[in-house]
Amino acid sequence: MKSLMLLYSCICSIAISQNLPARWDELTASDWPKALERSKNTCILPIGILEKHGPHVPIGSDLIQVREWSKLATTQEYAVVFPDYFYGQIYEARHQPGAFALPSTLVLQLLDATCEEIARNGFTKIVIVNGHGGNPYLLRFFVQSQLERRRNYVVYFYDPAPDSAFASASARLRKSDPSYDGHAGERETSTLLYLRPDLVQMGRASDESGKNQKRLSIPGVYTAIGWYASYPNHYAGEGSTGTRQFGEFQTEYRISSLVHAIRAIKADERALELQNEFFDRVEKLNTK
Repeated sequence: MKSLMLLYSCICSIAISQNLPARWDELTASDWPKALERSKNTCILPIGILEKHGPHVPIGSDLIQVREWSKLATTQEYAVVFPDYFYGQIYEARHQPGAFALPSTLVLQLLDATCEEIARNGFTKIVIVNGHGGNPYLLRFFVQSQLERRRNYVVYFYDPAPDSAFASASARLRKSDPSYDGHAGERETSTLLYLRPDLVQMGRASDESGKNQKRLSIPGVYTAIGWYASYPNHYAGEGSTGTRQFGEFQTEYRISSLVHAIRAIKADERALELQNEFFDRVEKLNTK
């Protein structure tokens, strides 16, 4: 009888562990220690944005995509997922309805304070997963600024390198020119057709032009107005060519890549150790 009771207890314990929510806001406080243990103190911070996505896909497309990637990835490799975060860099869309652009200093302060609070709740590994093409410069700077002061956690920016095999497979599924498929075009429209087809208005995809207007050309020079000069409609690509099949392919690849990254981060024991070593040397230098 005792053996049967023990077996039953183990089965129940496993079932509860498997059903442990991944989203921070869906966890109970009493399950917090289990979530920390199972995640190996790893929290994903999915960052999207609110901006126009052509005339046919939702303003929150980046947020929807990054939220779904994180949700689906954590069904394969558990980590806690921070709730919706859409406070990034989006000044180039301020001429269009729906854009939510906070002051630049506040954007950095809010991101830093958010990571501090995530860490205060027991996480030593914070994984930024970005869904917005205008965020990488900001996020790389933010990650580098982690060396400004000592911290008891590490911020990782999920930033996969180009994959030639994936690019070749994508090319076979594409119907539009990839050279300007940058925003609400075939790739992004396809992803939304796969994740949230109920929000896509395909009949409007050709209502505006998503072609490069080429109104400013200074070789080898980057300007803030460059994106607007090329794409004044805040639309880059041909959304009308999007397909659910292409979206499924893109999403499954992204999830597989993210799962691999989460596993590697959960297993990492060197980054924080080296970060502490770095600050030990900084402090030693400052005492001389």
